[in-house]
Amino acid sequence: MPEAPVKTREMASPGFHQAIAAHRAVTPGRRMDPGIAEAVERQTRAMRELSARAFPETGPDDQPAPIGVARLQRRREADATRAAALRRARAERAGREAGMGAAVPGSAALRSTA
Repeated sequence: MPEAPVKTREMASPGFHQAIAAHRAVTPGRRMDPGIAEAVERQTRAMRELSARAFPETGPDDQPAPIGVARLQRRREADATRAAALRRARAERAGREAGMGAAVPGSAALRSTA
């Protein structure tokens, strides 16, 4: 199939250009409600604050914090949480095996109703 030339606005007919000019002359400019503009600004500010808190760009001495430091800190926190969960699970299991389910803080004794 032979390729046809690409048509652009510049290549359009004079009538098209007149119609576009007439439309632009009567179309009102955008008007933004001041309340909406304020809400958008507040939301943008809040998102930037949350982003800065989640992804800090500077360290304690206002130097850029390397991503490795942030990853290491998050990994340590995750490891500490995992270790605490494992300790609790082991304690609960040991309590159930010993027949004293209520001895583990935060766990309820399991009873059968039959």
